Amino acid sequence: MTTRKIDILLSEYGESHKNATNKLIHWICVPAIMFSLMGLFYTIPFSFITERTILANWASVIVLLTLIYYATLSLPIFIGFILVGGAMVVGNHYLYELVNPSLNYVFVCIGIFALAWVGQFIGHGIEGKKPSFLKDVQFLLVGPAWLLHFIFKSVGIRY
Repeated sequence: MTTRKIDILLSEYGESHKNATNKLIHWICVPAIMFSLMGLFYTIPFSFITERTILANWASVIVLLTLIYYATLSLPIFIGFILVGGAMVVGNHYLYELVNPSLNYVFVCIGIFALAWVGQFIGHGIEGKKPSFLKDVQFLLVGPAWLLHFIFKSVGIRY
């Protein structure tokens, strides 16, 4: 039986995420990093569209590219990220509308992003292992899949 690439990646990612405190920090910080990063992309205007919408923005493009990557790894992870990524784009759309002007939203996203990365590095300090992405940048995309696989396992969905 051949080991799937998703299993290899999740296993390797899990090697530096065994400590319960580090795991808990990742459950908070990985989504916060994703949300704030999407928020930063959301604020970049499309030069060819005058008004950004829920679908016409750079955050949606990033979700689409991420979905292409996940589709090569696992159909359930792909479907799960449609929901997660979609919710984050919609959340950023409405939060952006609340925090006006857009420059303020950039600072909100930068603040969330920075605090979440501080949390990640604190977690890895507790774990005593370097973050996986320092070895391979694709682990920045494996982190969200790693969290999704736990959700899937808890409800009996094979990822």
